[in-house]
Amino acid sequence: MTTGMWWFLGAAVAQLSFAALLLRARSQERPELPPQALALLRGGPRAAVVVALVALHQRGAVAAGRRGTIRANGGAGRTRDPLQLGVHRSLQRALTLRLLATRPKARQALDALRAELGRTGLLRPPGRHRAARVLLVCVPLTVAGGLAATGVSAPGLALGAVPVLAALALLCVPPTTRAARRLLSALRSRHPLPAHRREVTDARDVLLYVALYGDPALALFLPHFSRDGGLLAHHPTAHDDAYATGRGTSETPFTCGSTTPD
Repeated sequence: MTTGMWWFLGAAVAQLSFAALLLRARSQERPELPPQALALLRGGPRAAVVVALVALHQRGAVAAGRRGTIRANGGAGRTRDPLQLGVHRSLQRALTLRLLATRPKARQALDALRAELGRTGLLRPPGRHRAARVLLVCVPLTVAGGLAATGVSAPGLALGAVPVLAALALLCVPPTTRAARRLLSALRSRHPLPAHRREVTDARDVLLYVALYGDPALALFLPHFSRDGGLLAHHPTAHDDAYATGRGTSETPFTCGSTTPD
């Protein structure tokens, strides 16, 4: 193997090392997280917007529109939550969930929530995560460039495969950290999804279940709103319908009349 190939390998290892540093997240003391933050850790921006919509729906601020859209249904109510306010202000007209999550005011609130979770060590900061992925994509390109410039050889291929495989492994690292996954697992253990709606009477608990479980909780607590508003990522199976809605029961949305306002 030529000396020139060693330079390329050194550059690939440097890219790999810098990317690994960018992907590291410092663990810090964490305050109690609101449901939309837990949803963001579990399912990304879409899940966080869904939780915000459920909270707004509980206060009568949003309702299902036509053809799987969500529409505003009055003011946002007494809330200071930035994501709920950003989502509600984005509903100047009825929107699908996919479009709603891309509106500037909603995106701004989501970016702020991501940054907050990044500071707690539960989410890798988006900028660092993107930069790390760019560096990791450059690793195989650097190795391939070295092999093309210096000539393909068995030792060069063997040594070049090491940083390439390591880069591919790091590309699979999720935005959430191990601490976040442990937190979600612990919360699910303490708050298993109930079998029936009547077991939960507090609107805030509904938000927690939707944040932790997504579609199954939506189908259980708000089947009509979730279906008509296009909130479900997939249509529940017949078994899921029976489990979630009890078949034949009508939906009575949870309100905040008997709970503390957000």
